[in-house]
Amino acid sequence: MKRIFPSLAADAHLGDVFQAFPKAVAPLLEYHDILLRGPSDLSVAERELIAAFVSGLNACAFCYGAHAIYAKAFGIDPAVIAHLIADIDAAPADDKIKPLLRYAAKLTQEPTKITEEDAANVYAAGWSEAALFDAIQTTALFNFMNRIVEGSGLTSYPTDISATSEADLETRRTRAYSDWGREVGIIKE
Repeated sequence: MKRIFPSLAADAHLGDVFQAFPKAVAPLLEYHDILLRGPSDLSVAERELIAAFVSGLNACAFCYGAHAIYAKAFGIDPAVIAHLIADIDAAPADDKIKPLLRYAAKLTQEPTKITEEDAANVYAAGWSEAALFDAIQTTALFNFMNRIVEGSGLTSYPTDISATSEADLETRRTRAYSDWGREVGIIKE
């Protein structure tokens, strides 16, 4: 961790940052719950894949690590995520997801260059407008979260993706983001 906030411990985690500055955390975690776990034309796995993919494009190791583990919990192989970041076209992933990820990549790297053709490619792959909008929101949320994490100096995720236990994966399948906020004392209800 970079020492951006001298009042925090040298090994501070995102929970520590949020505890120190809790003003807008509860609604932020509620938004995570609505967007990433609520009803959608995208599966939870696909939304977590987008979160990890965008974080990987942004080289945000903390969010990439966290959301690659969440994606793994919902059935996405972390090696596939790495391949998608390196080369969407050559990655061993379902062709249906690739136009959606191309859209997310362009929105992340060149947002002013999004075109109607980019959306048409998503629709041609069989996605609905609601699915595209959820992908747009997920992309935007993780560009936002990547900036919070990087700006706060959190440079790595403390859990090794390959060493994640089945118990940890099961916890991630059943725990909402707001639940995590309650567990670390950020949300008090």
